[in-house]
Amino acid sequence: MSTSLEAQLELGDFLRSRRERLVPAALGLPDGRRRRTPGLRREEVAELAGIGVDWYVRLEQGRAVRPSVATIDALAQALRLDPAERTHLRALARSPRHRAFTRETVPGAVRRMIASLAQPAYVTGRRWDVLAWNAAAAGVITDFGQLPEEDRNVLTWMLTDPAARLRFGPGWADEAQRMVAQFRATHDLWARDPAFEALMARLRAGSPEFVAWWESHDIRRSMAGQKVFYYPDRGPLRFEYVTFQANDDPALKLAIYTPA
Repeated sequence: MSTSLEAQLELGDFLRSRRERLVPAALGLPDGRRRRTPGLRREEVAELAGIGVDWYVRLEQGRAVRPSVATIDALAQALRLDPAERTHLRALARSPRHRAFTRETVPGAVRRMIASLAQPAYVTGRRWDVLAWNAAAAGVITDFGQLPEEDRNVLTWMLTDPAARLRFGPGWADEAQRMVAQFRATHDLWARDPAFEALMARLRAGSPEFVAWWESHDIRRSMAGQKVFYYPDRGPLRFEYVTFQANDDPALKLAIYTPA
């Protein structure tokens, strides 16, 4: 299946999920007893966006149509998308073409820089594989070097490793759900790539919570913030974190944690 078709299918799935989320009465539309499914009807979305019903149906079905920027913006307005969802919709509409996914390589200069930092730091790739980390990260978060290479992934660790639940304590569910919503924005551009499919299969099998969160189709932006880690001997410790993209390869993301 071509990446263009994959993006079209994900575009249709995303539109449908946002349409079903809306409450007709909140938009001034009659609720009616004839609604057999939640949310708006397709023709209502088309009317709100000022486009043809057949055109919108083709979009939801993932058929080969290329919506204009104006159409995408009109749909974003009709579906009441927030800024993160608008960005995601535009990315899907661009129908990106790319090669099959391969695990990224971290340049030596970046590895040496990370190793020199006193603060916990690590680098992840497009699929959220953990590719490099320093000693501080191993002590504060977890030592990914003790895990098999296929387990060195932020989502795999967070959702299937009991150690992650202990490290995040009572805040685990909120943090895990936030991660899933952030990863969704990347996944939908690589859906049906074998490497991403393998990750998804593992998360579905290893985390009941992931299945429910994934079906909600939430999208969130990656932003700086705070995390609280729990330790048996030190109790809770709060850290501020920021992320940066590498100029060498935009797929690489550096995360740095500073005690708050």
